[in-house]
Amino acid sequence: MPHDAKFWDKIADKYFASPIGDMDAYEEKLRLTREQFRPDMQVMEFGCGTGSTALRHAPHVAHIDAFDISDAMLAIAKRQALEQNVSNVKFTTADIADMNVPDESYDAILGNSIMHLIEDPAGTTKDIYRWLKPGGVFVSSTVCLGDGMNWLKLILPLGRAIGKVPFVQFLKADALVGFMTDAGFKIETHWQPGNGRTVFLICRKPG
Repeated sequence: MPHDAKFWDKIADKYFASPIGDMDAYEEKLRLTREQFRPDMQVMEFGCGTGSTALRHAPHVAHIDAFDISDAMLAIAKRQALEQNVSNVKFTTADIADMNVPDESYDAILGNSIMHLIEDPAGTTKDIYRWLKPGGVFVSSTVCLGDGMNWLKLILPLGRAIGKVPFVQFLKADALVGFMTDAGFKIETHWQPGNGRTVFLICRKPG
C-alpha cells in the first residue's frame, strides 16, 4: 500500500511521541500476551509501528520478526533496539498482504492496532492460521469502528482521497470474532477494555 506507507512515514515521529491513551489497558495486554510466551518461541509481529511492543516482549522469547509498511516507523524501531541493546528482534519493511511465509513457521503471531487497517482481514486471519505451528497463538487488539462509530464513514473516504488518513475497515466485534473462528481458531481470551470498541483476543490454533 504505497499510499498508506507514505501516510505512516509522514506521521512517524508524531506517532512515536504520542502518549498511550490507556496505559493500564496496554500493560494488561502485554501481561496477558507474555503469559503465552516461552523462552524458545519464534514470534511474528505485523504492523509493528515504531517497535515499542516488540521490544517489550523481546526478553521473553527467542526471536521476533517484526514487520511494518513504513520505513520511517521502522527507522525509529531500529534506533530503539540499538539504544536498548536488543538483538533478537528483526525489523523488516513488508505488507502482510504480500508476504509469503512457510506454513507452521511461528509459535505466536501478534497484530496490535492493525486488523482494521487491512483490506482483507478474513483472508489475513486464514494466512496467520496457516503460518502458526499447531498449538500456536494469534494475539490481536483491534479497534472495531463499526460498533457505534459509523458516522466516520462520511469523513474517512474524503480524508483518504487527499492523503490525510489511511485505509480503515469499519469492523464489528462479532465479525472479527467470526474471522477467527472461521479460520479454525479457538478463542481463549476476549476482552473489551474501556469504551468497549477495542477488542483484545487471544486465539489458539488446535494442536
